Amino acid sequence: MRHHPETHFVSRVGWLRAAVLGANDGIVSTASLVMGVAAANAPKSAVLLAGVAGLVAGAMSMAAGEYVSVSSQSDTEKADLDRERRELEEDPEFEHAELTAIYVARGLEHGLAAEVATQLMSHDALGAHVRDELGLSEIHSARPVQAALASALTFALGAALPLVCVLAASATAILPVVAGGSLLCLAGLGSLSAWAGGARALISVIRVTFWGALAMLATTIVGRLFGTVVA
Repeated sequence: MRHHPETHFVSRVGWLRAAVLGANDGIVSTASLVMGVAAANAPKSAVLLAGVAGLVAGAMSMAAGEYVSVSSQSDTEKADLDRERRELEEDPEFEHAELTAIYVARGLEHGLAAEVATQLMSHDALGAHVRDELGLSEIHSARPVQAALASALTFALGAALPLVCVLAASATAILPVVAGGSLLCLAGLGSLSAWAGGARALISVIRVTFWGALAMLATTIVGRLFGTVVA
């Protein structure tokens, strides 16, 4: 794929997924947190403190979660690679027949499929089986560190946006300023992620703003109820 003259958006899927997840979670969770605290009639300093704490905790949680989950995927991929390598050493004839059957199922006649399997296995037997039998490729292979760093960084950047809104707003205008600013940021994120992935912007914008608005509404209601009970 690196030597292919065309640009394919699928090559971005690894880091794009983690980046969009991190930024979206940073905006939504932090905005929801500060709006819930503000709705409980807390002072602006407490709202800001809650937001900063949410930023730090969320970024670390995203990094740890991505690293652990993607590492698990990487461990599974490595186990499959080791098993395939062992099978190629122990029974190459069966592996050749297996690869031939795969190509027959894809539409090649048996003789041609066997010849293709022979040539690919003579060039890179493990690579051929990893690609065509296991469905793994360099593009989709797990990269735990990359995913963890991308998620943590983008979460922190996303979480900083609602905090800027809190700083810019007066104590009585935190809720509308944070809600409006965060929804605009989510719309921008949806548009940017759609552009980076070659998808339709409108669908992405509607998707992220809808769920973001729903989360902020829910925490605001909880904050109102909690503030009333405490009062």
